[in-house]
Parts: sequence; C-alpha cells; structure tokens
Amino acid sequence: MTLHDASEPDVTGAADDGAVRLRAGDTEVTVLPEDGCRLSSLRVGDAELLVQGSGSGSFVMAPWCGRTADGVFRNGATSHRLPLNAGRHAIHGTVREQVWQRVDRADDDRSAAFVVDLAEPWPYPGRVTQIIELAEDGSALTMTLGVETAGDSFPAQAGWHPWFVRRLRSDGPEAAVEFSPTGQLVRADGIATTEIGDVRPGPWDDCFTMPDGVDVTLRWGAELELRVTGRDEWVVVYDEQPHAVCVEPQSGPPNGLNTHPRLVTGIEPLETTTTWSWRRPAGPAV
Repeated sequence: MTLHDASEPDVTGAADDGAVRLRAGDTEVTVLPEDGCRLSSLRVGDAELLVQGSGSGSFVMAPWCGRTADGVFRNGATSHRLPLNAGRHAIHGTVREQVWQRVDRADDDRSAAFVVDLAEPWPYPGRVTQIIELAEDGSALTMTLGVETAGDSFPAQAGWHPWFVRRLRSDGPEAAVEFSPTGQLVRADGIATTEIGDVRPGPWDDCFTMPDGVDVTLRWGAELELRVTGRDEWVVVYDEQPHAVCVEPQSGPPNGLNTHPRLVTGIEPLETTTTWSWRRPAGPAV
C-alpha cells in the first residue's frame, strides 16, 4: 500500500473535537481517529445511515475479524493467547480501541489516510493503514485497509463492522438485506467452522461466502438503497438487533487466524477494500 507523504500531517477537515469530516455533494462522513478510526456518522442528504453512540457507527476490525476461538491462534509452531472479551473468545481485533494518526496531505476534504501501530496484546509489531475517500459527487465511499509487518510474518485479517440503522426515520420502512451468497459457514458452539452449508433464512449472525466478491444491498423501501461491495469473498451479516443491520466485509472468516491463515510478510502485506454506494431506488444517484 502506498501512502501520501506522511512528514507533515494535514488537518483539512479536522474538527476541534479531534474528528475529521469529509464532504462531497450532499454527503458528510465523520471519522474519529482517537476512537479507533471509527466512522461515527455517514449522512446522505438529511438521512443518517449509521447508528449513533459509543461503539456504534462503523469500526475497523484488525488484525483479526470476528471471534478467535478461545482466544488462541498459532503462527507456525508458536501458540499465542489473546485476551478474552466475548465470553470465552477474543473478538474483533485490537485497533478499534487504539488512537490512530492522520498522515495524508490531501488537497481536498474528500479523502484522508490514517495509521496505527500494532501493539500489545497483539504479539507482533506492525502497522495498520486506513484510507477513506468519498466519490467526487458524494455518491460512494471507498475504504482501504492495509496490514504490514515490522518484523516476523504473522497471520492477520482486516475488515469493517458497520452498524447501519434499521430505519432511516422512526416511521420509515425497515432495511431489507438483498444478496446471493453461495454458502453459509456452519457454526459450532457459536464459532464458524470450515464447513460450508446451505444459506438458511435469517435473522443472522453468520458468515457467508461470495467467491466473486462481496455484493450486498440494503434497501429502505423506496427511500434509499445502499450497496456494499468488496473483492474478498467473506461477509458477515448480523441483523438480530431491532435497531441495526450489520454488513461486514472482511478479508477472512471468523476464527480465520486458525482456519484460513493469511500470512503478512515483509514483501506481501494484507490489503482489502470496500466500496459503499447509494442511490434513490427510483431515481439518479444521491
């Protein structure tokens, strides 16, 4: 992953509260570098697409996604134990709880780049980068994550965990999830296995396979539709909460440090990208 010159961090779009606000067309995105580089808001016109409040919005998952079973993973012959923060499991990585730094020198307020160094309790030195960019007309948002090592190779994953609102307004239609996965990972004791079964009816807290790339649409009736795409094949859909729907594109499945290890090496970093685009169903792009 190539970054802009990081010698003089740019503050374009920075707010007094530490937030970074990106704007294009009638869209505004708010990023909180000091809160795990979380997107706290995505406003399209007068509609807020992300659930508000601490721990909501959309946060980064790295260097692993979802649950790592019993908080244990192996790197070759070495076994590592992570702190348990989801019952008997370790969930969603470490960088969502760290302070990130903005490092780009953007000449507009449509894009920004952020970095954070991997630190304890993750056992390997490295760096995670997030680049966020709004389309010029404000009709789409593209985010790219990179994971690099600063020493030995290690298995890693990266992805996003957005909390999209169930309704755009209190009396509006509920969001419908539309996608065509080829399979659904079978769970055992709440943990995804390597077995791929048939897609079952929701509600879901499940990982799905889409070998041609993630492609999921959320449709709020005739008000708005949001399409989540990415080149990786894994997506988790979580719609068991009455106020939110989560569509989580990620580079590997839950417990993937153990079941689908992807090594980050000095010559081969991990990179994953997602694009969210939106439009009015019966009209042109928002």
